[in-house]
Amino acid sequence: MTVSLRGGFEQKDGCLVFHFTGQLDAYSEKQFITYVMVVLKANAFPAVFDLSKIDFLDSSGLGALVQLAKQCKDAKRSFVVVGNARVTQTVKLVRLESFLHLVNDLETAYTQLAA
Repeated sequence: MTVSLRGGFEQKDGCLVFHFTGQLDAYSEKQFITYVMVVLKANAFPAVFDLSKIDFLDSSGLGALVQLAKQCKDAKRSFVVVGNARVTQTVKLVRLESFLHLVNDLETAYTQLAA
């Protein structure tokens, strides 16, 4: 990851849960996509992208999320994006909340993926 974005993942409740903190922007989006894609290719579990600790999300970060969503859909992999108020506002501004399966907390994410 970059200085502006830190993250990792864990396997929990039959899901891959990615946790990120910092900024998902033009400086970090390439590393973000590369990191997530390497992990997704090695595992077949549904994915949760926890962005609840992201401080800033720009159009490059949104583009990265759209790219990952398309990859998940093509692979028929269930996924959910967890956002905080700032992330949610940015995603809703461009009307991508349903495409990205945006939810407000991890509990809701697990519930959606279990359904």
